[in-house]
Amino acid sequence: MLTLLKKIFIWWNQETLGTKLKTLFYGRLVGSDSFGNKYYESKDGKRWVIYGGEIDASKIPNEWYSWIHFTKNKIEMMHQFKKYDWQKPHQSNQTGTENAYHPNKNNEQIKKKYSSWKS
Repeated sequence: MLTLLKKIFIWWNQETLGTKLKTLFYGRLVGSDSFGNKYYESKDGKRWVIYGGEIDASKIPNEWYSWIHFTKNKIEMMHQFKKYDWQKPHQSNQTGTENAYHPNKNNEQIKKKYSSWKS
């Protein structure tokens, strides 16, 4: 019973009941990505994503980002989603986590390019 109530009211955990019904009746599965996200399109051209796991918009890889935003990307059309050896796998936004980028300070004060007029 609690699971059903979560499906109806709590949209931030997973898809809601309304999204599930819309996907079931009107959605056509277009594809999925390595994160488990599934991409759907309706007959009238609307597009949406059902996230696999935690809902985070930065989990959409760039090959699907342009599709869901109706952006024609000539580079992607030429390469047909071909991944090269030098390309890193897509990562979601790491801000606020342990994996966030921090410049190397070496435990020293950053040298200023100016000096304060107050001493």
